[in-house]
Amino acid sequence: MAKSNEFNGNVINLIGAGTEIKGNIKSNGDIRIDGFLNGNLNTKGKVVIGESGRIKGEIFCTSSDIEGTIEGKVNVGELLTLKSSAKVIGDIKTGRLAIEPGSAFTGSCIMTENAIKNEGGKGLKLNKNTPETTDAKAASL
Repeated sequence: MAKSNEFNGNVINLIGAGTEIKGNIKSNGDIRIDGFLNGNLNTKGKVVIGESGRIKGEIFCTSSDIEGTIEGKVNVGELLTLKSSAKVIGDIKTGRLAIEPGSAFTGSCIMTENAIKNEGGKGLKLNKNTPETTDAKAASL
């Protein structure tokens, strides 16, 4: 029998359409947002922002697929995918970036291997390696 305080890595959290949250979210599992978050999001898992999803705040995660809107910094350790309906207004720091035609991105982008890492359970932190920097100020149409 599993102990109640053991972590289950298969946890998927959902913020449904029509739901608004003010405040920060910290999670060990994956999270999907189809509603609105006014605050920061920090997870060791994957973040999916659905087409109706909106975030106004900073994101720290391992990987992410974005179809909705983000106003704030996006920090992804591995792969960040901007789907055709995605709109990001803010700076991006990621290991790898995939942008579909039709997505919009306004801000700067820093790409480097292991862009962020978790240090001692204090949340995800930026890697100190010297990154390559690219400025992007136009939408991909």
